[in-house]
Amino acid sequence: MFDEMRRHQSPTGALLAYRHAAAERAPRGILIVLHGLSEHSGRYHRFAAAMATRGYHVYAHDHRGHGRTRAPDAPLGQFARRNGVARVIDDVLAMRNLATAAHADLPVILFGHSMGGLISLNAAIACPTEFDAVAVWNSNFSPGLAGRAGQLILRIERMLKGSDVPSALLPRLTFGAWGQSIPNHRTRFDWLSTDPAEVDAYIADPLSGIDASVALWRDLLAMSFAAPKRSHLARLRRNLPIHLVGGGKDPATDDGKAMIWLANRLKTYGFSHITTEIYQEMRHETLHEFGAEGATAAFADWCDRVSATN
Repeated sequence: MFDEMRRHQSPTGALLAYRHAAAERAPRGILIVLHGLSEHSGRYHRFAAAMATRGYHVYAHDHRGHGRTRAPDAPLGQFARRNGVARVIDDVLAMRNLATAAHADLPVILFGHSMGGLISLNAAIACPTEFDAVAVWNSNFSPGLAGRAGQLILRIERMLKGSDVPSALLPRLTFGAWGQSIPNHRTRFDWLSTDPAEVDAYIADPLSGIDASVALWRDLLAMSFAAPKRSHLARLRRNLPIHLVGGGKDPATDDGKAMIWLANRLKTYGFSHITTEIYQEMRHETLHEFGAEGATAAFADWCDRVSATN
């Protein structure tokens, strides 16, 4: 059962809290799910159940500094005191190895939402032979000048108060600004979804809404700028299937334009199996939106096509 919490010791030293939904029909593949910032793997139970009915073994873990995962170098709200990006990617690889040991000879699809999407593309680049397809949903790999300004602010914050404490300014420039951008917003988290029940569930969830540290924000921006570099994308095979999804009313991705930017960049560098879908009426959390079932079904259809060719 997906709601059952399990533990897996990563070589990084993290004790990863994870959930698993077993394929409910002849297995087609393995799906590794990477959650977003300030949330946890438990929020993906409907997605996992739907994918299990389609024949996928689903694994989802809480990242370092999130949920119920514990690591000596990763207090809540932080990947690690040093080398956070490398360690969070190594944890993804540890989950991949756990899954493939249990289900040999199945294609492995890596799925990431928001922060998880940043991790998924960076993990695929770091380990280009370990994943058969990659899905990036609602992630911004084009932060531009605002992102560079954010990095400068974080450097100043680190000098003044260190890396382990929450950033004072980045939440205002991101979550705060995105919340204010929603017309007639009811809560400061309305930017997540047009479904009030889903927004309320996020607010009420004690494992969601954690404060991200200066170090974690620095890691996020580093991943945003790193993956789209030509030298990094060159590590990936050009026929790697990549599935991109955005929301047409998502302020975190400039109303989905960041996803279109990534699709065009990948195509410019010769990637031939790019699938892009912008759900025009959705905000940031596609899987917690009105119409999530249709988006999930479309993704499962894509997974079926990918798994059939591996």
